[in-house]
Amino acid sequence: MTNDPRSALNRLIAAFEAHLDAAAAGDELSPAVVAAENNLQDAFFTYDDALFTAHGIELPFDIVDSDDADDDYETGSDEDDDYDDDYDDDEDEDEEDYEDED
Repeated sequence: MTNDPRSALNRLIAAFEAHLDAAAAGDELSPAVVAAENNLQDAFFTYDDALFTAHGIELPFDIVDSDDADDDYETGSDEDDDYDDDYDDDEDEDEEDYEDED
């Protein structure tokens, strides 16, 4: 693993380009796409680590494993219901605005 952020960034850009080339085939399960995805993930984490090590700066986003994401966002949770209720309330207010215009 490199600790030079510039080298790590160049590797990340090359990994994005290789992923695009592999993805052009349109088969997400092809060995070329899987290898490109793995290389892209590795290059991303290497760049993230090199940037933080050299400058103490973190990237503004994280990549999580899809299994981890499922744990954080369970369907049917109370949190989801609260969001849905807020959306419904906004819809009701919009309908009232249109009724006032008549």
